[in-house]
Amino acid sequence: MRVRLSAIALLSTIMVIIIGAADLFAASNLVLNGDLSKGAGNSPDHWRAEGWNQKPETTTYTWSFQPGSPGELLVNSRTANDARWMQSLNLGPGWYYFSAKVRTEGVGPNATGASLSILEDGIMSPDLRGTNDWRELGFYLKVGGQGGDLELACRLGGFGSVNTGRAFFRDVSAVAVAAPSAGSPQFDLDAIRKQSAEKPVGSPWTLAVTFILLGAIAVYGWKTFGAPVAAAASSKASLKHERPKKSARRR
Repeated sequence: MRVRLSAIALLSTIMVIIIGAADLFAASNLVLNGDLSKGAGNSPDHWRAEGWNQKPETTTYTWSFQPGSPGELLVNSRTANDARWMQSLNLGPGWYYFSAKVRTEGVGPNATGASLSILEDGIMSPDLRGTNDWRELGFYLKVGGQGGDLELACRLGGFGSVNTGRAFFRDVSAVAVAAPSAGSPQFDLDAIRKQSAEKPVGSPWTLAVTFILLGAIAVYGWKTFGAPVAAAASSKASLKHERPKKSARRR
């Protein structure tokens, strides 16, 4: 009896450890509903669908989940589009690893395929084109000292590189890491945003030349059109103030 009780106690302890480890793993994933197990109808919690072309006949977006199986997102573009399932994230400073399992069917070979990406200046995993079984795709992202708001996308196509086909996504995650590892693309969010910020067009000397040319054009225009107009106005004024001469009477 004591042996049996000890075995039961040991089994209970192991189960608690396993459940605790699973909870810890889930808590470390900063993507909400990353396993795609929660939602209603065709709406997974914390996710939304959008595309460059919003027409329903262009792209359809599907969420599926069966208990005991991983949830999945599907982007199905019948005609070329940049389409995605998206989620907004707010991250503190540090390095993060973003990943998802992705498979494709009939994705076009000549444009951006299926990827996990941030909607900013090419921050994305390697992309899949053609037909592929499940593969993990990912990238590392460094967020600066002020933290950052960003948009995570399970995406088919890209900016200026629209595509067709079917892309499936599951097990989407973002986890904090001490440092990036080799083998996946690495991006610095602050550096990319600084580089993409709008800069003044031209240099100081070109601006000075521009102002000089504008001034010369203004002077030329005044001399060409302003002087005759001023002369005409002056002449008209002098005629107005002249006293008309009386005609002599005939005797």
